[in-house]
Amino acid sequence: MSVGQDHRLVEKKKTRTQGERSAETLARIRKATIDVMYEKGLSRTSTVEIAAVAGLSRGAMTHHFSSKEEILTDAIASMLEEVNQKLFAFAEDYAERGGTTDEIVDYIWQFMSDRLFYVTMEYLPETRHNADFKDRLIPVVRRFHAGLDAIWSALARKRGVPEDHARIVMNATMCIVRGMIAQTILRDDQEYYAQMLAFWKDEVRRLFPAAEKASLNPPDSEA
Repeated sequence: MSVGQDHRLVEKKKTRTQGERSAETLARIRKATIDVMYEKGLSRTSTVEIAAVAGLSRGAMTHHFSSKEEILTDAIASMLEEVNQKLFAFAEDYAERGGTTDEIVDYIWQFMSDRLFYVTMEYLPETRHNADFKDRLIPVVRRFHAGLDAIWSALARKRGVPEDHARIVMNATMCIVRGMIAQTILRDDQEYYAQMLAFWKDEVRRLFPAAEKASLNPPDSEA
């Protein structure tokens, strides 16, 4: 290998290493942003606090983001994308093995309860009064809902249910779960929520009968 080739190889490795360091820094900023927003609320989330939790200098953050709103939007987008990936993985597993709609309701309750809803409650009110922040978040949230719709459609196709019907039932489930989780902030009553979840599971089974039948008689069972 010539000196010139060796030099280019070193430079390539150096660039790749810098890219990896940059990705790691972004991941730390995103995680710290969501952690601070969840623990302290949006009004107490500052770039100083985010930098401290991430273990970075403010200069390191401003190298990647020019404003607090850019940091928030990027962190929220990353959080929703992670949720989408988990939803797709769950939907694929559900469709392949043949699950029940009870599992879907339980899974929605679980992932919405796991900080997602509470973080959403922090940034959502701000969009009513901050037009720039709202404009930044609209495409982010649209991608999230498009991902959800794709999941419901995939489940519908594999279970022989009309796609529009499946999306309505599952999106209604999302809305019901959001309302229930909102109550948990001031009402710690597990039996209360368990009863409502049981009621809604009964309704989903009634509204989504083809999915239940398919889960009991998966195609492979006929072989």
